[in-house]
Amino acid sequence: MKVDKIVFMGTPDFAVPALAALVEDGYEVQAVVTQPDKPRGRGMVTAMSPVKEVGLRYGIKVYQPVRLEDEDFVAEIKLLAPDAIVVVAYGRILPGKILDIPSKGCINVHASLLPKYRGAAPINWAIINGEQETGVTIMLMDRGMDTGPILSTEKVLIGSDDTAGDLHDRLKHVGAGLLVRTLKLFAEGTVVPVPQDNSQATYAPMLKKEDGRIEWKKSAVDIRNLVRGLFPWPGAYTSYRGVTLKILNGDVLDTDKAERPGTIISAEGDSIDVATGEGIFGIKEIQPAGKKRMKVTEFLRGCEIVKGEILYG
Repeated sequence: MKVDKIVFMGTPDFAVPALAALVEDGYEVQAVVTQPDKPRGRGMVTAMSPVKEVGLRYGIKVYQPVRLEDEDFVAEIKLLAPDAIVVVAYGRILPGKILDIPSKGCINVHASLLPKYRGAAPINWAIINGEQETGVTIMLMDRGMDTGPILSTEKVLIGSDDTAGDLHDRLKHVGAGLLVRTLKLFAEGTVVPVPQDNSQATYAPMLKKEDGRIEWKKSAVDIRNLVRGLFPWPGAYTSYRGVTLKILNGDVLDTDKAERPGTIISAEGDSIDVATGEGIFGIKEIQPAGKKRMKVTEFLRGCEIVKGEILYG
């Protein structure tokens, strides 16, 4: 089974190693499809996606359709007659008109062990939910959301201090390596697609800023997982005297006190210790609204935090 000609669809940094791996492994990447240029950063300057930048660097033709159903775009991809379309974090659901084009199907790199964590934010939700392992799945795409048959998986342990950013950076390289190995086996006919067990499916919906609101009635362990799972974006946050404080790092402390959740137990040295629904959470790094990220030691030099007051989500 021949799988040489590939159209690559992807947008963010997570997809870059997979595109590079295909090119370096000798596949004919006929085209790159990525999201339209968008304003980014504080200055809202229009910028290319990371995948577009790499595609152009390799001299590959880049398409940026506003609508994947656009007839001219669909016709151009059909003319390429790719063996496969490889999709890595493209950012939109593919319509049937695209799924039906490649002779060997559309192949997706997904950052979870499917059927767990189908959806847009599998890395974040795995950490938020306290998982100890995750991984990457290579699957054949169908018309559902991450529901297609599985070609291969690779497990990755989640460290106790891993943030979503840390795990993202590991998984993007794991996914690239697994992709090229799986394509070779798929071409040889030695990998058999395995249907997913839908009864075991869980979901990882797209994140919103509101997901970062800390509910102090939850346990200190759950709050630490939230902080880790939402770093670097959108970030976990709370409020003190009407000022929003983004919480960037913290520890679960051994001590426990029967205080109302959100109560500041102490604020000195390198930690602001807060009562939770179960245990104490020690805030170590913080970012007040409109200011830079800083250690709590630095923050306390310029802001008085009063013991006994309440933090609100």
